[in-house]
Amino acid sequence: MSPRQVVVVGYGMAGARLAELIRRREPDPARIALTVIGAEPEPAYNRVLLSGVLAGQLPPVAVQLHEPDWADQSGVDLRRAVSVTAVDRDSRMLTLSDGDRLHYDALILATGARPWLPPTPGLCAADGAPAPGVRVFRTLADCAQILEVARPGAPVAILGGGLLGLEAARGLAGRGSLVTVVHPVGHLMERQLDATAGAILAEVLAELGIEFRLGVTATGYRPGDGLALSDGSQVPADLVVVAAGATPDTTLAEAAGLTVDRGVRVDDALRTSDPRIHALGDCASHPGAQGGFVQSAWEQAEILADLLTGADPAARYHGTPAVTRLKIRDVDLATLGEAHLDRTDPGVEILRLEDSTRGRYAKLVLRGDQIAGAIMLGAPDAAARITQLYDRGAPAPTDRLALLLGRALPTGAEPAGNPADLPDAAIICRCNTVTKATLTQAWHNGAHQPADLARVTRATTGCGSCRETVKALAARLAESAATAAQPATRAQTPTMKPAAPTPAALAPVPAVPPLPASVPVTPSAATSGAAVPMADTPPSAAPAAATPPPATSGPAASPPTTPVPPTAVPEQPVRPQPTVVPAQGAAPLGAAPATTAAPNGTAARAGVTASAETTTSGTSAAPTAVPEPGAVAAQRS
Repeated sequence: MSPRQVVVVGYGMAGARLAELIRRREPDPARIALTVIGAEPEPAYNRVLLSGVLAGQLPPVAVQLHEPDWADQSGVDLRRAVSVTAVDRDSRMLTLSDGDRLHYDALILATGARPWLPPTPGLCAADGAPAPGVRVFRTLADCAQILEVARPGAPVAILGGGLLGLEAARGLAGRGSLVTVVHPVGHLMERQLDATAGAILAEVLAELGIEFRLGVTATGYRPGDGLALSDGSQVPADLVVVAAGATPDTTLAEAAGLTVDRGVRVDDALRTSDPRIHALGDCASHPGAQGGFVQSAWEQAEILADLLTGADPAARYHGTPAVTRLKIRDVDLATLGEAHLDRTDPGVEILRLEDSTRGRYAKLVLRGDQIAGAIMLGAPDAAARITQLYDRGAPAPTDRLALLLGRALPTGAEPAGNPADLPDAAIICRCNTVTKATLTQAWHNGAHQPADLARVTRATTGCGSCRETVKALAARLAESAATAAQPATRAQTPTMKPAAPTPAALAPVPAVPPLPASVPVTPSAATSGAAVPMADTPPSAAPAAATPPPATSGPAASPPTTPVPPTAVPEQPVRPQPTVVPAQGAAPLGAAPATTAAPNGTAARAGVTASAETTTSGTSAAPTAVPEPGAVAAQRS
């Protein structure tokens, strides 16, 4: 029987992950013949980490998802620098840019998205490509082109104040460029942040050398000169980097006659309007997925691999909770869920903490006891714990302000300062939905180094924000294993040397009354001069009047009137002394300023404005926590 022909169009993050998962479930090419077609010449790489390449923190090879021989080792027909030019759905044939033709039984579109260029005069050449001096920020090749032009001390303009634009701005500013971000909205990252959080974020980034022009648009570009803005001002720029968003690449799908609505429309089985054709990732449109997030693409890949291989015919995709992290050095920002809800929405409880002096802002949105959304800027402890509750659907603690300050724990959880203390169900890598239990099991199976854990579990291969947590967990597991092995090794040692004498050991030993002559004396270690370790004492320890000698059976002072047979005293086994490792609690977020209990039972902090707002059926109340005058202000990390 001939193998089933499965063709994946797109060798980006979604397509590469799908190919891996298909081969993991069905490694035999005689059953499924897998072909992957990629337009880029490079091996698949992690686009999420491109900002690290731009900043000089990562070499290009560090973001690659596959080794050069991955396809040969996995039995995959990989065709790079090739694109699909036509799809014949009737004959199920593909025409490729190199003239080849392929038959498919199942076709998967993972064509991703393409950068959007705003219609600014002078920004594009006649053929629609970026004009000289203009670069987009989407691919590894784009990074190389930007770095060829950007120079220390030279002005650079970034069009776009979203996630990608800010990451590009920080990377180039770190290399010494004079960066100005131009954004048409009045505050940064308007899709994820409210106006207050956006303003504080701009202040934080301004301290890192980045300037902003907000609420204005570029009306023209002159190469070598710069950008003209809608308010009549001008931004000088030797280089303009466009990071104004991306649009799903549906060109192939539209030409094939598939239904397209912003992206290629798919159902819960990720089928398009043609049941033989599936789509996933940025090019797909599903009600439960937010475009541009790697976690949703990889969760879709899991579902699709189950369906295509028959591993789970009932697998369905129902959406991915949106959790966003800004990957900028020296800035800790996370948002999740419905963070834009406000006090005007019925049945919603809102808590806010604003500490603009130290660059911190936190907002918590709840429906009943469930977390509906949050914004955490400069609050990593609160972000970790709120995200745990959000992921698990666990109820929020009654002390809402303590949770917002990073001092309240989910039910059954331990402090998050040490990742080994997290519950097993805690998600360490959100991009790949890798839990602490998965990482721990992989470590015990032999993946002791972070690189090994990444290879086995895929943790750290998404946005990279969990890299330090994975390293810390691996180090703690190794430390625990070494500590546990030490007492066991001593207990199993067949030959032990006597402990070195100490002053306590050389002290005079009280005399013991002699046994009556009728009681035979059996030679023992005590009479032969051999050292006998005391019970519950490690052989290497020299006790100093800490453990009393073992009690002997029978009376010691009144000898019997008739001969008494010798009492057999069982040998005392050497038991290892337990090693006590002090627990390391999590430090509060920031620098852990002092807190006091406010009259309403919530925590208060110096230099912080905190408010709670509850809206139910049109009524609201806003208790305010009064900061303690003597509290210590936390430093921004």
